Amino acid sequence: MPGTAHIRVELEPRWPLRLPPAGADGVMRVHGGVRERLLHVEEEPVLVRAAQGTSRSILIGAWARTRGACEVALERMRFALGIDDDLAPFHARFRDDPLIGALVRRAPWVRPLRRPEPFEALAWAICEQLIEYSRAAGIERRIVRRLGRTDPQTALRDLPSASTLAGTAPALLESFDLSPGRALALRRAAREVASDRVALRDADHERGWRRLRTLPGVGAWTVECLALHGQGRFDQVPAGDLALRKLVGRLRTADPQARAQEHEVRECFAGYAPWGGLAATYAMHLRGATLPAPAGTRP
Repeated sequence: MPGTAHIRVELEPRWPLRLPPAGADGVMRVHGGVRERLLHVEEEPVLVRAAQGTSRSILIGAWARTRGACEVALERMRFALGIDDDLAPFHARFRDDPLIGALVRRAPWVRPLRRPEPFEALAWAICEQLIEYSRAAGIERRIVRRLGRTDPQTALRDLPSASTLAGTAPALLESFDLSPGRALALRRAAREVASDRVALRDADHERGWRRLRTLPGVGAWTVECLALHGQGRFDQVPAGDLALRKLVGRLRTADPQARAQEHEVRECFAGYAPWGGLAATYAMHLRGATLPAPAGTRP
């Protein structure tokens, strides 16, 4: 990795966490307990690495041509890993919850997987619409291999930029197994971001969400995935997620084939506000659970 600047920091997370696994899209690599990936800051490549330090600390390093790019990349990794998230209020409130309380106590490190760049969360949410995840991951790997940015020294790949996807022919995107509608939706969303009509890092998230929702093929679930996985919004529940719909359907009826409607998923997690997205993440880790019987009823 060519570079003259290097920054390495040891950080103490505000709440227990575990480093994420390697993603199915092939962007992050894990070797010997070290997570590494390629990021870009204003098109400047940055190599970032993260590893467990002593006790609870996390070591993060960044290598690039300039120190400024290293600093930005480190901030993005702090966000992606959740170093600065204080989850104590959530755990104090829901540690005895009848549905997720036992898991909250047993696994305090559980949290939604995040992307260091919000556009990554948006692009992959579009790729994952209405199909099983294994198929979507294959689409994402093909996009990264064909259009992504590569460091020849480490062979690490980053996602293509928004401007690259904005200029990609829909037919090429379809060749990666994207449906015609999702190929167009991906290009439209990329154009909005590349042109700064949608500023995903702007503090006013809702403004960007409203703009994205005007695009054909970008619905509530896509924007909620962007919010939860790309903007750190623990309050957002991707209610249209098929796995969540199956989970809530089973919780409500004890029928493993049942599928809840989106409004039923939102109702299920409304009581966890403003932590609905984190509560849903915990619920997704449950196995064989059922909703507790209402007070005063017989089991």
